[in-house]
Amino acid sequence: MLTVDQLKDLKGKRVLVRVDFNVPLKDGTIRDDNRIVAALPTIKKLTSMGAKVVLMSHLGKIKHKEAPEVVEQQKKKNDMKVVVARLSELLGQPVTFCPDLTGKDFHYFVDTLENGGVLLCQNTRYEKGEEKNDPLLAKEWASAVDVFVMDAFGSAHRAHASTYGVPELLKAEGKPVACGYLVEKEIASLMRCVDVHPEDRPYVAILGGFKVSDKIKVIDSLLRKCDKILIGGAMAYTFAKAQGKNIGTSPVENDQLDYARKCLEEANGRIILPLDSVATNGFENWTEKIVTTDQNIPEGFEGMDIGPKTIELFKKEIGSAKMIFWNGPMGVFEQKDFQAGTIAICEAIRALHGKAFSVCGGGDSAAAVKEFGYKDDFSHVSTGGGASLEMIENDGHLPGVDILK
Repeated sequence: MLTVDQLKDLKGKRVLVRVDFNVPLKDGTIRDDNRIVAALPTIKKLTSMGAKVVLMSHLGKIKHKEAPEVVEQQKKKNDMKVVVARLSELLGQPVTFCPDLTGKDFHYFVDTLENGGVLLCQNTRYEKGEEKNDPLLAKEWASAVDVFVMDAFGSAHRAHASTYGVPELLKAEGKPVACGYLVEKEIASLMRCVDVHPEDRPYVAILGGFKVSDKIKVIDSLLRKCDKILIGGAMAYTFAKAQGKNIGTSPVENDQLDYARKCLEEANGRIILPLDSVATNGFENWTEKIVTTDQNIPEGFEGMDIGPKTIELFKKEIGSAKMIFWNGPMGVFEQKDFQAGTIAICEAIRALHGKAFSVCGGGDSAAAVKEFGYKDDFSHVSTGGGASLEMIENDGHLPGVDILK
């Protein structure tokens, strides 16, 4: 596929860049501008070449099936205009905002953009047809531009109008479609975790988070690729129950017990489960905290984090790895009392810095890595939780990536 560096003669060309400006907001203010910062290299490269850069992104959720007044509230809450000032500051140049996504005003804003200028369009999800990949919407957007650049890895697993429909139409017209710097780096890093080379073994995956059902496909895929899979977080209790262990009041998916047994059988010792847990007599407002002596959790107690024996076991397994893929925290890291397991994973990976290739697969684990100050100790921290998992699940295939090829 084409990369930004391979695009030529962009002066005066209208380049639509699908970015990921789905930034967290609080009271109408950006809480974390990391996603905006991540898009800057691609935007700056294109403006330096004299391109007219048109940026599109979604922001939050807009449920068009809701009552009209509810939809309007959601639109007001997720108005992309909130990004303009910060983007302009980071780029060091003015950014024009287009409040429309279709019609005469939209085309006027695009057509009057100066060479090297930047136009940020309204939230793509304002349009009903965005998530449905409506052909008429994609056609209108495609008709306004000459080139498409995909730099929103966090949306690459969705075949929406702005991620799939537009590049599909431009390709059919013989116009260039390319990946931006962020997507290029994501693909290179995650493909290494998909097409595993002998020098990257032992390959250890670490999975946490809440539900086994959310990660069935990724577990199946990793079982074909990995030497070991370490499982922590709430999903570990479903595996523990499948083995006949007592899990107290810990969360469990009873409909996944047969799947968990099948995984353990197929893994033939390659799935490593917690040896002990930190447990409390309630999720919130608990009054008693214990460390179990084994895999069993007493009645009335809920597992909140992996225990010290498990931490030592997991550190040992990680310490022998040449490549690591991690997705999902080991416990309820949002509460200070249950951060030890997740921090221990970060510490074990930090100890391998420069000796092994490590990928943090986005989502809650990426949030934890950043919060605890370990981001620079990973070879790659993905910007897309769902997209990174689906890329592993689907052996490197995502709609928003495949359409660029």
